Amino acid sequence: MAFTRATGKHRRPSRVKRTTTHAVGVAALTTTGVIGTLAAPAFAAETSVEDTGLTKAITIGDSLADQIDAQAAAQQHAADEAAALKKAQEAAKKRAAEKAEEERVAKARAARAAERKRLNTFVLPISGSYVSTGYKTGGSLWSSGSHTGVDFHAASGTSVHAVGSGTVVEAGWGGAYGNNVVIKMNDGTYTQYGHLSSIGVSVGQTVTPGAQIGLSGSTGNTTGPHLHFEARTTPEYGSDIDPVAYLRSHGVNV
Repeated sequence: MAFTRATGKHRRPSRVKRTTTHAVGVAALTTTGVIGTLAAPAFAAETSVEDTGLTKAITIGDSLADQIDAQAAAQQHAADEAAALKKAQEAAKKRAAEKAEEERVAKARAARAAERKRLNTFVLPISGSYVSTGYKTGGSLWSSGSHTGVDFHAASGTSVHAVGSGTVVEAGWGGAYGNNVVIKMNDGTYTQYGHLSSIGVSVGQTVTPGAQIGLSGSTGNTTGPHLHFEARTTPEYGSDIDPVAYLRSHGVNV
């Protein structure tokens, strides 16, 4: 029987041609940097060297391509996680700063409210004292025939306080009142403190509730140490109003 030899296009590609094709593909992957990112051991495990006698070509299997994809996915996942973590940290930092600012504003607002309340508060001119001689008490001790203020019990040298916020309009000798201080209060009224042994403020000075303005004594027309306290509608003598009612109207228990 005669056999016909295969010729032309039906002939199987030669070993050299197949190997050359693989080499070209690998060269392309190397140029794009894909194979370059793989570790040498992994690369070596998944490749083989074919020696045709003319050239050496590296063939790459499907498993190596899968490793390349997996590595790229892992790197992307790590990058996404890092970006998410950074975003979360920045958000937390922003929330902390906002909370701190809110607390600062609230604290400042509370402090201002407390200060306004303090400045609008009235106190006794002598802490823990009591009225020893009432308003309009009659007698020859007073030139007008009656008491134009009230006397608070106090030993000589006791601290005398401004009953509220205001500005000193008189500080010095006041005749029958001895050493005295007159304060124009923030509400437009006036308060007077008489018979002081010493004065601790000057004209034009602003005072706040409880501020020490002098020490009690017995200077002027007096029979002994005490504090003479008056409330007035003007700084002048004769414009007096009931001091106890005045203090009580401002929340002072007297």
